[in-house]
Amino acid sequence: MAQNDLTGLGEINALLGRGTDFTGKLAFDGRVRIDGKFQGEIFSDDVLIIGEGGEVRAEIEVGTLIVRGGAVWGNVRASQLIEIWAPGRVYGNLAAPQLFIDKGVIFEGQCKMTTPDGAEVATSDG
Repeated sequence: MAQNDLTGLGEINALLGRGTDFTGKLAFDGRVRIDGKFQGEIFSDDVLIIGEGGEVRAEIEVGTLIVRGGAVWGNVRASQLIEIWAPGRVYGNLAAPQLFIDKGVIFEGQCKMTTPDGAEVATSDG
């Protein structure tokens, strides 16, 4: 199987596969996919993919988060985009300029739309 078949997004720089259990801080460039268990903190300006079977309990700050059927517990701040695909599950608050939630997803938390620089979008109360 070619690496780009795993995400449909291109080459993956690192993969935490099924059966992997990791605790700590993860910082990376490029694309990383987690199909195992991760607990801690995740930082990147690039793409994090949570695959089917992935279980992530972390505070996440990335460029793009794509949940493709795994589960995330924790707050997520994305500078570009958050995508959650069924049967993905997210339990935590989301902040991003763009958000996609597929039909059939479980999402428990709050969502704030931000500008690409991370500032909250101004609203008028008039």
